[in-house]
This record gives sequence, structure tokens and C-alpha cells, in this order.
Amino acid sequence: MTSDGVGFEALAQPGIRGLRAYDPGHDLVAWRRRVGPGLIELGSNENPWGPSAAARDAVLDCLHSLHRYPDPLGGDLKRALAAKLGVEVPQLLLGNGSHELLMQVGQVFAGAGDEIVASEFGFAVYALAAQAAGATLVRAPALPRSHAMPRGHDLDALADAITPRTRVVYLANPNNPTGTWFAIDALAAFLARVPDTVIVVVDEAYAEFVDDGATALSLLPSHPNLVVTRTFSKAHALAGLRVGYAVAHPGWVAVMERVRESFNVNLVGLAAAEAALADDAHMRWALARNAEERAKLSEALSSRGWFVHPSMTNFLLVEFGADTPMFEAGLLERGLVLRPMGGYGLPQCLRITVGDRDENRRLLAALDEMR
Repeated sequence: MTSDGVGFEALAQPGIRGLRAYDPGHDLVAWRRRVGPGLIELGSNENPWGPSAAARDAVLDCLHSLHRYPDPLGGDLKRALAAKLGVEVPQLLLGNGSHELLMQVGQVFAGAGDEIVASEFGFAVYALAAQAAGATLVRAPALPRSHAMPRGHDLDALADAITPRTRVVYLANPNNPTGTWFAIDALAAFLARVPDTVIVVVDEAYAEFVDDGATALSLLPSHPNLVVTRTFSKAHALAGLRVGYAVAHPGWVAVMERVRESFNVNLVGLAAAEAALADDAHMRWALARNAEERAKLSEALSSRGWFVHPSMTNFLLVEFGADTPMFEAGLLERGLVLRPMGGYGLPQCLRITVGDRDENRRLLAALDEMR
């Protein structure tokens, strides 16, 4: 209750009243001030090798135009994406990161009395999207820890969870926070079980890291209810600029455009994303470094006796057991930030971003000090 007698939470829509804001983990700004430049941030799945030089140049080139609004249609970036992905411009929707798009899907296509289906250990934003829309979140059981894709999506369980009330299904491939993935033919079999009236969102935030380049984009022509979301935050290393996009049927895009804020992607983000998209050499180099360091880090952690989930991303989900709080706190005191997983129902796990070689060595050395 405010001093003037107004209880603002009671005035909010029902779905918002019990909603908690997205938890990004630790207060990194506070830790940067406390530790200084020596802080090692391995909790947000950022790309330690940074963006393309071409993207940096694009940022500098547009600084003289900061007094201008960005293109509200994002036309140049959309045309570049269409050419790169082999789709049509009307199939593309730009977002302030893919986070914005994931939230808006729930708000546009679901409401009170409806259901949204997601995996037990799916990305946290799916639950937020359901609650913000006033819909009921149905969590399908994940694959068991003993599976080849431990705690990953069980597509059969997800299909079984769909009811006549289901409006949206969220999948992630690869999945955050587990790092696990599923084959495109398995996705095709899943889609065959989904009614055409249910929107299926395949979150491909980490698609560029997949070895064989397989993507749900190939299934778009045969499934008008399929939506694929992506981001420039991870592989392209533009997390600070917040640029994402969705690829879907033009009719779906047209409906979503009605709620899109006119200038949701800023001038600098549009320019940097277009430049990054064109720099294949930098992308290949960064992905190769990530794969090399991920393999080494996974092996090193496994050799120390910890359970490391298989990953096709730029992070590892590691089970430290009952000692997890001790390791997390000890690493923080040593200036290393990892992502706690209690909010995902995995309190005995920490998610570790794959850093560069020096960052990974320092992480292992710190862990060895605490063993």
C-alpha cells in the first residue's frame, strides 16, 4: 500500500500480480565495482572473443546519427537476414533480443484459461511469458539424468502434455540451461503430433553452435504454426545491443507486428547486427575457439569427478552435488561469477559459460583450491 492509499499490485492484471521479474543471476554491476577489472564473468553465456571488427566499425560509423530514429522496419537487416537464411522478408520479425519476442508470443496468443507447454528445465522466460499472459504453464517432464541428453527435452512428453486448451509450446534447441539438443527429424515427428492451431516456438538462441548446422528453419514451409527465434547476443557477441529476430509464416508476423514497439531495435544494434551477419570468417573463428575450449573444460571438470551435461552451446551445466553453495560462494570471493541454478529446480548445479583459455584455467585453479 502506498502512502496515498493506493495498492498498485491490486490494480495490476491477475497474471502480473504474482509475477517475478526475470532473474539474471548475480548483480554483476555491483561485483564489477567490488572486484574491478579482474572479475571473471562466466554466468551469462556471453562470447569472450567479442564481436566482429566489422560490427565495431559499424557502431562507430553510426554514432554521428544518434539524434535520428532508427529504421522502424529494420529493412536493411531484414533483407540481409532473408538472403542469409533463404527466407522472405515478410517472414521476419525483429526484437529487442529474442527475450522480447518470446514474451510477446505468450501475450498475443494465450490468455486466461489457456495453457502454455514447456519442458521441465526449459529457459526461464517461458514461465514468465505464460504468467504475464495470465495463462497456465504446463511443465512436461524432462529426460532423466541417465539419458544421453540428461534433463533435456522429452519431445514425446511435450506432445502428450498438449490439450485442447494449449495455445503455445516453447522448445529450445539447444536448450538453456542444460546445453542439450535434439535432432531435426525428431522435431519433425513432434510437429506432426501438434494441432495446427498451437503455436510452436523453437528457441534457437544457440543454433550457430550446433556442429551440423541443423535448424528448424527447414521445417517452416510445411508447418505454418512453427516459429523460430534467434539472437545476435551469443555467437555474434552483441549481447549489449539487444538484437533478436523470429522467422515464421508471414501471417503470424503480421499479427505480431501489431504489438511491436515501433523502434524496438535501436540504430546501433541494427547496424552492428547487419555487419556481424556478413562476417562469416569471424563467426567461424569464434565458434572453433568455443568448441575447443568447451571440450577441454568439460574434460577437466569431469576428470575431477563432477557430472557435466553434454553441451552444444557456449556453456556447461555442471552438477557439484551438496557442495554447490560452497563452490559458488568461494568462487565469488575469488572474483569468478557462475550462474546458480536453484531457480531452475537444479540447486546442485551451476551453469558455467565457456571462457577463453586463461579464464577457464583460473576457474579450474580456483575450484582446485576449494576441493
